[in-house]
Amino acid sequence: MDNNKVSVKIYGQEYVIAGESPRQRIVKIAAYVDNKMHEINEAVAPGPASSLAVLSAVNICDELFDAQDQVEELEKQNAQLQKDVQHYVQLWDEAKKTYIEQKEEGQVIIQQKDDLQRQLSDKDREIREMKDLVQAADKEAEEKAAFSARQAEEKAAASVHELEEKCRELENSFFDIQMENIQRKKELGTFRRDSDE
Repeated sequence: MDNNKVSVKIYGQEYVIAGESPRQRIVKIAAYVDNKMHEINEAVAPGPASSLAVLSAVNICDELFDAQDQVEELEKQNAQLQKDVQHYVQLWDEAKKTYIEQKEEGQVIIQQKDDLQRQLSDKDREIREMKDLVQAADKEAEEKAAFSARQAEEKAAASVHELEEKCRELENSFFDIQMENIQRKKELGTFRRDSDE
C-alpha cells in the first residue's frame, strides 16, 4: 500500500506526515495531538514547544495505556463471557436433551397407560361376558331344575294314580271274593240242611 503524505498543523507548526493510514485518520490524529498540546499549555505554565510535546506524548501514552488496560479488561470479560456462553449453551443442550428424554419417557408412559386402559377394557368386557354366561347358565339350571321337578311331580302323580287304580282293583277283587265267599257260605248252609234232612 502506498504511503499517504498529509500536510498538517500541530501547535502552529506545519508538518508533513507520511503513512499507510487513510488521509482522514492522519488528519484526525494530528488534530488530537494539537488539541492535547493546547490543553497542557493551558493547564501548566507556558514553556517551549518541545516540553509541551513531551508532556503531550506522556499524556497520550497514559491514555494509550489506560485504553490498553481497558482493552485487556474487556478481553478478559469477553473471554469470561465466552466461557459463560459456552457454559450456558452446554446447560441449554443438557436441558434440551433432558426435556427430549422426559418427553420420550412421557410418551412411553402415555403409551403404557393407553395399553393398560385397553387391557382393562378387555378385562371388563371379558368379565361382562363371563357374568352373562353365568347368568345364562343359572337360568338354564333353573329351567332344568323346574323341568325335572315337573317331571318328578308328573311321575309321582302317575305312580299315585297307578297305585290308586291298583287299590281300587284290589278292593273290587276283595269285594268280589267276599261276595263269592258269602255265596259259597249260603250254598254250604243249604247243602248242610239238605244233608240233615
